[in-house]
Amino acid sequence: MITINLKYLAIVAGLISVTTLYWFSAEKNDAKSAQFKTRTIERGDIVQSISANGTLTPVVLVNVGTQISGTVAKLYVDFNDQVETGQVLAELDPALLRAQLQQSRANLLNAQVAVKIAEAKLKRNRLLKEKEFISPEALEIVEQEVEAAHAQRAISKAQVERDQANLNYSVIRSPISGVVIARDVDIGQTVAANFQTPTLFQIAKDLRQMQINISVAEADIGQLHIDQSINFTVDAFPQRKYAGTVKQVRLNPTIQENVVTYNVVAMVDNEDGTLLPGMTANIHFVVMQKNDVLRVSNAALRYQPKDNDSNQGIKPAKAAAHSTVYRLSGNQPVAVSIVTGITDGNFTEIISGEISEGDKVIISEVVDKKESESKFKLRVF
Repeated sequence: MITINLKYLAIVAGLISVTTLYWFSAEKNDAKSAQFKTRTIERGDIVQSISANGTLTPVVLVNVGTQISGTVAKLYVDFNDQVETGQVLAELDPALLRAQLQQSRANLLNAQVAVKIAEAKLKRNRLLKEKEFISPEALEIVEQEVEAAHAQRAISKAQVERDQANLNYSVIRSPISGVVIARDVDIGQTVAANFQTPTLFQIAKDLRQMQINISVAEADIGQLHIDQSINFTVDAFPQRKYAGTVKQVRLNPTIQENVVTYNVVAMVDNEDGTLLPGMTANIHFVVMQKNDVLRVSNAALRYQPKDNDSNQGIKPAKAAAHSTVYRLSGNQPVAVSIVTGITDGNFTEIISGEISEGDKVIISEVVDKKESESKFKLRVF
């Protein structure tokens, strides 16, 4: 019985030894089965940019209103119509204005008659004064009546000019040549200009030249300057890239919820008319551009091997411009220290380092799971 138990224990011990050896062998094979994804060091262009959003607007946009109140009687233009300077856009009902003008003219005639009467009376009283039939005080009273008549005539004349101007204002004319962007009134609508001038039309001077009002964060505003190039896209044409130039960096900040932004104005050519007012522009300010430089994928800068032995002897530099990449040599990663320059988010410039064009650098590590899946677990009963 004891002999049987010893045999059984020997068999179990042998199986355990075989299993242990298998596990060690499997782990060794797993270590050797590590595979790497690599990218080749190459030459190319790098454009460092700042992203922002903005709104396309006409360079000159005039709100056409009215200085008087009234009812819209006629409309002569509509949306998207081309207009010239002085062209009639609309007319307000002039009935009340004409009646007021006629009344003012009648008051002017009355004042002119009063002046003639007062002057004739003054002439007679002067003759009487020469003959000493009246006192000097009586003559002064008549002279004051003449002056009052002249003043009343001037008031009546000014009222006529005012009512004539109001009648002219009933005809709404275009102040500039351009295109009608918006029409905010209809025939029969009453407009009131008592406290605020109502806007009837919006006219853009020239849509072949447009501007973008861009909101830029305070962290990026220091990298922008006049005549700086920008690239942008619009949602209507996502595959097309447009170009522009910074015209103005406005000093007035906008603060919302402790977030400070500045308004930057950029000029854009729109000869083909594809850009429309109000479109949202996705903008990239070109901060710096370098052509035909040695560059590395940003994924290679982020890679860290699981086995730290390959990194022995390489101390990471504290300077922000120094980075470490891992070059693939004999299926093993080798740490290489490099000095980096500008980046565009996908690639980073290599200024110096023991690396050259055509070298393969590791961007990620993939473990072959075929052998690890073939492992088995021994169950001892």
